[in-house]
Formats: sequence, C-alpha cells, structure tokens
Amino acid sequence: MDKEFILNDLKKQILTLQLEPGSALDEVRLSEQYRISRTPMREILRGLAGEGYVEVINNRGAYVSSMNHKALRDFFLTAPMMYSAIGRLAATNAQPEQIQQMREIQQNFSAAIVSGSNQDMVYLNQCFHALMGEMADNPYLKPSYDRLLIDHARISQTFYRPRDSVMQARVSTAVEHHDQMIDAIEAGDSQRVVDLIVEHWALSRDLIEYFVKPDALAFSMEAANS
Repeated sequence: MDKEFILNDLKKQILTLQLEPGSALDEVRLSEQYRISRTPMREILRGLAGEGYVEVINNRGAYVSSMNHKALRDFFLTAPMMYSAIGRLAATNAQPEQIQQMREIQQNFSAAIVSGSNQDMVYLNQCFHALMGEMADNPYLKPSYDRLLIDHARISQTFYRPRDSVMQARVSTAVEHHDQMIDAIEAGDSQRVVDLIVEHWALSRDLIEYFVKPDALAFSMEAANS
C-alpha cells in the first residue's frame, strides 16, 4: 500500500479521534493492517511524530499525541494569536494556485456539511486551515501552527456534531467565514482576514467545556442516535 495513503489515513484517524489521544500505536499491528513491512511503517510513524501527530518514546514505542489539561490550556492561550498571524501572512503571500486549491477544499467541505459526514467535516476543515499555513510561507510559525491545528481538529469534534438549530447555525456561519476568507486572501486584504479569523475562533471557543466535560445524558442520547 502507498506510504502517502497510509500517512494520510492515520492523520485522519487521529484528527477524528478514531485513534484516541495518548493511545499506543502498535507497529506490528499497523504493518499487518496496511500490509507493509515494519521498516516503512516505522518511517511513517516518525513522519507523524515530526508533524506533531505522534509522540515516539524511546524503548516504549509510538503514541498518539496527548491532550492533557496543560496542552488544552496552552492551546486556548496560543491559538488566537497564531491564527491571526498566519492569516495576515496568507493574505500577503498566497499564490493563485493555492487560492484555487482552497476553493476546491471549501467545495468539498460544504458538501460534507450537507451530507452530515462528521469525519469529513473535521478533516476537510483541517485541510482548509493547513493550506492557509502553507500560504503564509513562514518557516518559523508553520510548525507551531500545524501542531495547533491537530488539537483544534480533535477539539472540534463537538462543533461538527450539530445537536440543535443553534449549533447548525454556527456550522453554517463557519462555512460562510471560509468563503469570505478566501475572497479576502485573494484580494490581499490582510486586516479583513484577521477580522474573520477572530469571528471564526469565537464560534467554537466556548465549546471547550463540552469537550472536556460533556453532559453524560446528552452524550448517551447522542450515542444512541448515531
């Protein structure tokens, strides 16, 4: 099986919590699952570690990056500043082919919203914002930005499971923000991009309490209906 496919498949499983934070990644089992030898599987895990998806511990193996209390606190302190900086640079440095690629991702993201595919929503949203990091073209900010996006994707599981009309309205607003960000980036309007990012961030930040301590009854009902 193609290494790039395996890499992206594992990324998607981590981003959508199919592989839970802190869970062990058994190199032997994964090699058997993807039908490749252990050497390329080990390379894939190292690649994931380099991007922040995985933590490799000497003599203990590989684990999905954890999300403890400190990590979440640092995330919410850092994310707004980092996202704004990346957005401002993206509006300055974006290339036409990148803008076209972003429109294609947004089209797929919108389709996922319509179909109700939670995993595709989370993954494509991450792809959208990761591309903004590439547009920014800053080697100092991008590694930290990419690491933030991993945890943001995992936290946003709650956002992309609309449970009522208010949540559905938030998701619709998020789609509109994406469209407006693309237009602002294409226009080179860095301040407009930053303003949109601030609004976009405000949509989901108050869901941290639900993510960390969900209502047990609501969670049970959601699971029963899924």
